[in-house]
Amino acid sequence: MEEQQNNTENPLTPKVTGIGGIFFFADNPKDTKDWYAKNLGFDVNEWGSVSFDSRNINRPEEINSLQWSPFKSGDAYFAPSKKEFMINYLVQNIEGLVTQLKANGVTVLDEIATYDFGKFVHIMDAEGNKIELWEPADNKQ
Repeated sequence: MEEQQNNTENPLTPKVTGIGGIFFFADNPKDTKDWYAKNLGFDVNEWGSVSFDSRNINRPEEINSLQWSPFKSGDAYFAPSKKEFMINYLVQNIEGLVTQLKANGVTVLDEIATYDFGKFVHIMDAEGNKIELWEPADNKQ
């Protein structure tokens, strides 16, 4: 926990704050997306996913987004997991969280990657599930 107190870049407690995405294998992702659009009204965006937006209860001006997307069965993005799904968790203070996870012996699969829309890193849980951690770019949690 000392790292958390000395982290001047982001003093927020390193933790998960919500679910950022649900990803799963489908034999035919396009047909799956079309089925959900036709039958459940899902609005597939330009990236091939669906965004479910909600407001942060503590800061109603902040809009959070949960991403939903089927991937082609066997897609390497889920590797090294052998599972048919991957959960993306929203986090605050991703750097502090990765430090904490490494100290706890958690397998961190890659370095933190930064994009216009946030920071990402992948870990493995105790059951062999690959987990994606996402700190949105405008995260003020």
